Amino acid sequence: MPRFVVHLPVVVTDLAGAKHLARRLAVALLALPEVDGGETTVSEEDNQGVRHRVFCDRLLADGRRCGRQNEHDGGCVPGAVV
Repeated sequence: MPRFVVHLPVVVTDLAGAKHLARRLAVALLALPEVDGGETTVSEEDNQGVRHRVFCDRLLADGRRCGRQNEHDGGCVPGAVV
């Protein structure tokens, strides 16, 4: 069965702002079972092949994933979207 990815273009003028907005959008949509917030990325409009992760999403020993910001300080926290 084919799967489809929805691309929702949103224009922000800097990487930090784009990541912040992407985090907020992902968290707002997490109640939908189709949303995989841990896979949220952002890219430059004219360089969409280079993506920047928004969430750490590191696989933890208990099988859950870290939900903190990518490249966060300190240890990972399972499922905590910060």
